[in-house]
Amino acid sequence: MARRVVIVGAGLAGCLLAVYLARDGWEVDLRERRDDPREKGAVSGRSINLALSARGFKALRRAGLEDVMLRDAVRMPGRMIHSRSGSLAFQRYSRNPAHAIVSVSRSKLNLTLLLAAAAEPRVRIVFNQRCTGLDAARGTVEFVDDRTSAVSSAQADLVVGADGAFSALRGVMQKVEGFDYDQSWLGHGYKELSIPAVTTGPHAPFALDPAALHIWPRGGSMMIALPNRDGSFTCTLFWPHTGAGSFAAIADARSARAHFAREYPDALALMPTFDNDFTNNPVGWMLTVRCQPWSQGGRAVLVGDAAHAIVPFFGQGANASFEDCEALADALRASPDVAAAIARYEGERKRNADAIARMALENFIEMRDKTASRLFRLRKKAEHALNAIAPKLFVPRYDMVSFDTIPYADALARSLRQDRVVAAGALVVAIALVGLVALAIRTLTAGSGS
Repeated sequence: MARRVVIVGAGLAGCLLAVYLARDGWEVDLRERRDDPREKGAVSGRSINLALSARGFKALRRAGLEDVMLRDAVRMPGRMIHSRSGSLAFQRYSRNPAHAIVSVSRSKLNLTLLLAAAAEPRVRIVFNQRCTGLDAARGTVEFVDDRTSAVSSAQADLVVGADGAFSALRGVMQKVEGFDYDQSWLGHGYKELSIPAVTTGPHAPFALDPAALHIWPRGGSMMIALPNRDGSFTCTLFWPHTGAGSFAAIADARSARAHFAREYPDALALMPTFDNDFTNNPVGWMLTVRCQPWSQGGRAVLVGDAAHAIVPFFGQGANASFEDCEALADALRASPDVAAAIARYEGERKRNADAIARMALENFIEMRDKTASRLFRLRKKAEHALNAIAPKLFVPRYDMVSFDTIPYADALARSLRQDRVVAAGALVVAIALVGLVALAIRTLTAGSGS
C-alpha cells in the first residue's frame, strides 16, 4: 500500500515536495489556505522577486523544471551600485564569469510548481483549507474550509508543515511542552515600487542594465531593483519602520517624492507610477524564525519558512527551502521508517538553517552600508585575486553560498576561518609597510646629515 502524506501549504516548498514524493510513490494530499492562484491571478505589491542560484536550480532540475524557469529568468552576474550623484559601479559576484544569480518572479515560480504538482496523478490539491489542529502521533490534521466553514480531517503516515513564516501547523506544534520558538523582527520594512519597460535606450526594453541586481545603498536604508523578463524592474525599498528616513516619517507620496529626488534621483526619473505605487503598495515586515524541534510525534515535520524563515538579503530563502525538500525526500527514500527519516532530515538541516539565517542578516549590513565603500570594493577584488591564486584553498563566502551546494554551515565556518587569515595577512602587510616607511625615513635622514 502506498504511503500517504498531508502537506499543509501549497507555496514554493509545499508544491515542490509534493512533486518529489508523488514521484516516489506517495499519495499526496496538498492543502492550501489561500484561493487557487490559477483562478485568482498574482497579487502585486508584495512580491519581492526571488534570486535563484545553484541550490535552487539543482532542486528544480531534479523535478524537471529548471529549463521552464530559466525561460522566465534574467541572469545577473553582479551588483550595480548607484550613488546619489547617479554614478555607477559594477561589482561582479564571482571571479568566474559563468557564475550568476537569476531574477525570477515569485508568483510565476509558485504557479509553475503548482502546475507541476497538479499534473502528478498521485497529488490531490484542495484550497481554502485552514489548518486548525494536529494529532502528531496519529498523523491526523484538522482543517476548516474558509468559504463554507466545513470541518474536515486527514490522516497520513507523514504530515509536513510547508505553510510559511506564519505557519498554522507550527502554531499547533508550539502548544506542546518542549517546543522552543523564537522570532526576531527586523527594524526595517519593505515596499514594492516599479520601473516599467521602455522603448528606447541602450538596454531597451530595460531602462537599466538587466545584467545586474541594482542597489542604491544609503547607509541606514537602501533600495534594490531586479529585472523581469518583460523589461520591467521590480524595485524594493528597505527603510526603517520608525525614525528619520523611515516609513513612519515619509508616509505620503508627496514627501516620498521629495525624498527620492534627493536620495534616488536617477531611479525616480524612471518611475512614472511612483505616486500610485508608494500610496497603494503596503509596507511589509521581515522576520527571522528559529524553532526546535522541527518535528513532533515521529510523523509531523516542518520545512522551509515554517521551520526557519530568514530575511531576504542573501537571496537564499527559496533556495534553502528547496534544499529542505530534497533532504526530506532523500531521507524518506533511504528509510522505510518515517520517524527515523524525519530525524535524519532535521539533524542535517537545522544547523544549515541557523547558518544561512546568520549570513542573511550579515549580508543586509553589507548591502546597505558597505557596497558603496571603496575599501569594500578593494576587499572584494582581493578575495577574487586570492581565489584565482589558490582556488581550492580560498573561496569567497558568496561563491560558496550562491554558486555551490556545500552545506551552509560549512560555508559559514570556512568563510570565518578565511576572514581571520585575510585579516592576519593584512596586518602583516601593514606592519611591513610601516617598517619600510620607517627604513626609508631613516635612510633619507642619514643621507641629508652627511
